[in-house]
Amino acid sequence: MSVSHQDGEPEVDVFVSGLLFFDIVFTGLDGPPLLGTEVWTGGMGSGPGGIANLAVPLRRLGLRTALAAAFGPDVYGEYCWEVLSAQEGVDLTRSRFFPGWHSPVTVSLAYQHDRALITHGHAPPVSIDELIGTPPRCRAAVADLGGGPQRWIAEAHAAGTLVFADLGWDPSEAWQPEVLDQLAHCHAFMPNEIEALHYTRTDTPQAALAKLAELVPVAVITRGPHGVMAIDNTTGETASVPGLRVEALDATGAGDVFGAGFVVATLGGWPLADRLRFANLTAALSVAHFGGALAAPGWSEISQWWQGIRADSGARELCSAYGFLDGILPTEHLVSARRAPVTIGFEAT
Repeated sequence: MSVSHQDGEPEVDVFVSGLLFFDIVFTGLDGPPLLGTEVWTGGMGSGPGGIANLAVPLRRLGLRTALAAAFGPDVYGEYCWEVLSAQEGVDLTRSRFFPGWHSPVTVSLAYQHDRALITHGHAPPVSIDELIGTPPRCRAAVADLGGGPQRWIAEAHAAGTLVFADLGWDPSEAWQPEVLDQLAHCHAFMPNEIEALHYTRTDTPQAALAKLAELVPVAVITRGPHGVMAIDNTTGETASVPGLRVEALDATGAGDVFGAGFVVATLGGWPLADRLRFANLTAALSVAHFGGALAAPGWSEISQWWQGIRADSGARELCSAYGFLDGILPTEHLVSARRAPVTIGFEAT
């Protein structure tokens, strides 16, 4: 495998925490629905979303992954727990069910190469710090900086964990820069372009990246089809990588899948440009399927993509850029990832 485990290392490679959703994704729309009309879509999928969009790809790429999240004791929560623990092998020791609290639900409408989200839910009964307690000893952690200061982030950093941070959409659209104070305990920050511009009060992604690089060792800005750019102060590297052209079915969770790929590549110790290319690839492969978590590729899908590129005489540039895959792809039997079903609750036959 590309990620090796040595004697004496922590039992967990990556720890993630955040809000879990049950996602329902509709595709095949030409545009948003209009009032007074009914639209039949060409496709639908469902599965765990939110923080699961990070936990699942991390696990599928070989990292021992633990998740702290609140689960509702309803059909959605029970289903998400079963998928994450039994199907995907995510450690849910620090997750638990809360009686009387229902699972948040997100409906994603995919059209015009992007998606719009409609969500209903309530804040969990306890804070993330109460849920986590003392964070586990681990090589890396991924944190959502939204929702105010979190004590566990500083504790993980003090214990030597590399903390990778991201931010979700700010529904207030205030984009308070004080949120970035938590970056003092983080190794990397990976916002998208819109978030980066708003939080830094800058006008260009280049200016936003330079400002973020003053706050955190590794600053990354994702730009969708325009690619990704980053500065790594720990190595002195600066890199910009173009996006990959793919047939996009659903962009839900693609940014989270990118983050998972970047964590894997960072723990592998790769050069910055290769880290960005690998993360770009994982995100690009995910948008070809429904949802975020269950759309994430494993090593089997990455290997299949690489074999196709190597066999394509017109893909010399990609062959050169992604040649590093030859040295990291696993050689043992690879299992294909399971995808988001159109519904849940089918009886076994």
